Amino acid sequence: MVDLLEKHRAIADRFQRMIDMGVNALGVTNDQMISPTRAIVGNREIILAGTNNYMGITFEPSVIAAGKKALDEFGTGTTGSRIANGSFAMHKELERSLAKFLGLKHCIVFTTGYQANLGMLSGLAGPKDTIYLDADSHSSIYDGCTLSGAKLVRFRHNDAADLDKRMARDDTGGGRLVVLEGIYSMLGDRAPLADFVALKKKHDFQLLVDDAHSFGVLGPNGRGLGDEAGLEDGVDFVIGTFSKSIGAIGGFGAGNHPLFDTLRYAMRPYMFTASASPASVATSIAALEVLAKEPERRQRLWDNSQRLFDGLRALGLETGTDVVSPVIAVKMPDELTTIAKWNALFESGVYVNMAVPPGTPNRLCLLRCSVSAAHSFDDIDRIIEIFKKVVAN
Repeated sequence: MVDLLEKHRAIADRFQRMIDMGVNALGVTNDQMISPTRAIVGNREIILAGTNNYMGITFEPSVIAAGKKALDEFGTGTTGSRIANGSFAMHKELERSLAKFLGLKHCIVFTTGYQANLGMLSGLAGPKDTIYLDADSHSSIYDGCTLSGAKLVRFRHNDAADLDKRMARDDTGGGRLVVLEGIYSMLGDRAPLADFVALKKKHDFQLLVDDAHSFGVLGPNGRGLGDEAGLEDGVDFVIGTFSKSIGAIGGFGAGNHPLFDTLRYAMRPYMFTASASPASVATSIAALEVLAKEPERRQRLWDNSQRLFDGLRALGLETGTDVVSPVIAVKMPDELTTIAKWNALFESGVYVNMAVPPGTPNRLCLLRCSVSAAHSFDDIDRIIEIFKKVVAN
């Protein structure tokens, strides 16, 4: 009999070797995160520059207090899905708050960001429809497309002209959904939204933007890519996560379509997953209030991002994109060099993400930084100094 797990052996062995070499050092015994930008690992203090904690909100006193209060009042979990016993008043409050923040009419909250993509994509499209997605899309987007049963057509990364050609050749009927990301999580680049919105007039499709890494980050209001580009009316659906700027766990889908709420009864990931815990929902509501009241956090994030971007480029390092974003990836020549440099950075006191194939576009090897509003300029300068010592030598 064929061993069903044999196909996973090679990749499992490869990543286990990385873990054994210390690549997953933040998971060792006795580690402790003590602030949005600091962790104690083996009695050493480490600067965190790879946590996606863009707004630095995870230790905000008002947010923590909201979570504690929810634990006391509502317990540890809902023990049911949203369409069973898992819809508390606070879930609906979070949906209303998010819709207001986004300037949209409808919002559905999911238990995780990954689940939001699974649910939204499988609910919006079916076997008679076609989903066109950027080739560099996150794996949750690919999985949502697969779950939908729709025909899947990939177009070249950030290339509206390639999408135009593929749509012109495709005449299978049914609905058309185009999926983009606000900020792409590996290289930190973002979709040229204006180019894709212009195509809608020609090809009559609906447009979905996954703002997982751009919600709270882009635009004058922090609403994401459409907000930054001034093209929110051209975006039909928005997806986001709470595990980045919100500093919690969960996800959402939002839009203005009059039948949007019918998705609740068409998305199996939503219907058959226990709803988010009261503490997580309460912290998300409180964090959203902080984002709305303190736009200066976003400005600090961009100041820090610009400083790190300029500093790393001044060292002669090649970044994933020429445009500044809170995701700043430094390209490495190969996997072994990436592992060695990652370990050297960690030993010198800074944690970044190591990204290698198959989790990267075009088989790139990257040292991926994610900047926080909570970083000080001294933190940023120290990160640059350590990169100079161990990476740019």
